[in-house]
Amino acid sequence: MVIRDVCPQCKSPKYKKNGHIHNGKQNHQCHDCGRQFVQCFEQYLISDDKRGLIERLLVERISLRGICRAVGVKLKWLLGFLVQCVEALPDHLHVQPLTGHSNVILRRLEVEADEMASFVQKKANKQWIWIAMDKQTRQIIAFHVGDRSHESAQQLWANLPAVYREQAMFYTDQYAVYSGIIPAAQHKAITKQARKTNHIERFNNTMRQRVSRLVRDTLAFSKTLAHHIGAIKYFIYHYNLTRATALLV
Repeated sequence: MVIRDVCPQCKSPKYKKNGHIHNGKQNHQCHDCGRQFVQCFEQYLISDDKRGLIERLLVERISLRGICRAVGVKLKWLLGFLVQCVEALPDHLHVQPLTGHSNVILRRLEVEADEMASFVQKKANKQWIWIAMDKQTRQIIAFHVGDRSHESAQQLWANLPAVYREQAMFYTDQYAVYSGIIPAAQHKAITKQARKTNHIERFNNTMRQRVSRLVRDTLAFSKTLAHHIGAIKYFIYHYNLTRATALLV
């Protein structure tokens, strides 16, 4: 139990009672700065071991409220912790850099691209997840969340590392927008029977099974687009990290 005798913001000892908060505790207000606070509160500390467990649970098929019940944390704290985890992620998504002679890289670089449907708040608010995967390493090299338009395909192309835009061969389905974005010499639009996009189709299934927000008929859907994108980026980063570790073995 922590007892305050000064304002937590300006440290003034002058404050008054100011009603009660939602759980019935006495509320106070500082005379000098106007900050409202409770005088007595429980200090809520989460151990490093529990934080590590939560980080691992965030990439499994369990809702945020399920994590709260299993680990014993508050939903408000968990949402803040998730935001911190997402903000700490690097932009490169832990993609392993390619090294070697340029001619060798040119023959190796193959990319599978696809898009997957999702929604935020309600099913009428469709958000398509555009994904590009390195065919050899199975790492996700770029993604974008938006509509299913030419502009979203252009953004996925812009998110790709420059070496892929310059040298890679891209395999996609026969959705017309890809032809307007990817140079014809680097693009092959194929059918599923050709089995040139089977790896990314499998990843789509993996992500739909592992990210609770993407499970069909889920009740754990995203309420805001920022959290939706953050959860997808968090999963992709840790998926790439696992793939990078496997490549080193």
